[in-house]
Amino acid sequence: MTRNTYQWTIEHYHQAIAAGCFEDQEVELLKGEIIVMTPERESHAYYNSECADYLKDLLKNRAKIRDAKPITLPNNSEPSPDIAIVKPLGKEYLQHHPYPDDIYWLIEFSKATLRKDLTEKKAIYAEAEIKEYWIVDLNNYQLNVFKNLKEGNYTTELTLTEGNISPLAFPDIVIPVQKIISIN
Repeated sequence: MTRNTYQWTIEHYHQAIAAGCFEDQEVELLKGEIIVMTPERESHAYYNSECADYLKDLLKNRAKIRDAKPITLPNNSEPSPDIAIVKPLGKEYLQHHPYPDDIYWLIEFSKATLRKDLTEKKAIYAEAEIKEYWIVDLNNYQLNVFKNLKEGNYTTELTLTEGNISPLAFPDIVIPVQKIISIN
């Protein structure tokens, strides 16, 4: 038996949200499919919140730190990454969520969703030309960094547990890896 699924567009997804279809659930749109998000456990919430606060202090007014808010991608996707570091466009975000050109880099904190973040979300972000994507692996306390796009794929993949990293968008900013993977 063939299985057919309905492919959502961003416009239809927004109409369903406006109609209250997903009031009681956290969902995101990934390549036209509505995905129920995994509930956030304590360690995930802690690391996400602490890292967002750290980046706000570090970047000040050079970027806006959006904590678990949607971004709109051209591949019928509207995920809600844990942290999106975006251009500070102010009230323009009343009209739309950040688009790929507005995004400096994305961060996901992963424990139960690690496989999905390393495969499906990584592919969606690369296809949408998100310049840099970080995954904080809360199982192994390491930082996975994906950058340098070529033909819809990240060509540089790093796994870090120590040292420093500078985001592509802010080469003058030095972030200790330990600050991200073991927020003190």
